[in-house]
Amino acid sequence: MESRRQTRTPSGLFPSGPRRPTYREPHPVRMSGVVAGAALTAAWLLLWGLLAASARSYAWLTIGAGVLAWLTAFGLARYGDRGVAVGIGLATGIGLAIAFGLVTIRWITVGWPLW
Repeated sequence: MESRRQTRTPSGLFPSGPRRPTYREPHPVRMSGVVAGAALTAAWLLLWGLLAASARSYAWLTIGAGVLAWLTAFGLARYGDRGVAVGIGLATGIGLAIAFGLVTIRWITVGWPLW
């Protein structure tokens, strides 16, 4: 007896050939990591901001703390948890925007406060 072979070509709706490989992110971004990075960075910037005695020192301390936080975020994005790096970047951006707003208000009312 002869085995019955399929005479029609498959439509492609249900592929019968080998499956294509699935590529996955080695370090996926999770919301818990983003929130943790943002919360810790907010605390970091707050602690540095509390050391300030004037608008000038607040701006410079926030800029320095922001640069250190961004360096940490770059390192984490390359070698560690990318979700935490995203949280650090977001919180640092917001913190530096607040410092820039303070500098702008002081510049309008008093004069350039950073020198």
